[in-house]
Amino acid sequence: MAAFGLPNFGQLTEAFRKAQQIQQDAQKLQEELDSLELEGKGPKEKVSIWLSGNQEPRRVQIDPSLLQLGKEEAEKEILEALIDAYENSTTTMKTKMEELTGGLNLNLPGMDLDN
Repeated sequence: MAAFGLPNFGQLTEAFRKAQQIQQDAQKLQEELDSLELEGKGPKEKVSIWLSGNQEPRRVQIDPSLLQLGKEEAEKEILEALIDAYENSTTTMKTKMEELTGGLNLNLPGMDLDN
């Protein structure tokens, strides 16, 4: 047992090793999210918007017939496609982050997450 309630050197070494691995995996995840293109569509499927896994806008595709529906209907369709793309992107990011940190148990002093 270490003095003053500190963890032993082996525990600290293992915790730092795990932290370094997470940092490396997080960098790979960032690159993967940057390369993704996630599509969102409007309810009438006349608009498609693609965002990266980090919510960066990538491209937009609009069916020309949408413009004939009028300004308000076109705006609504575009907004709904953007919301759909954003939800797809944030869900993907959250899922991949959970995969990265899932089951993580660093056992660091003062970090008792079970309570």
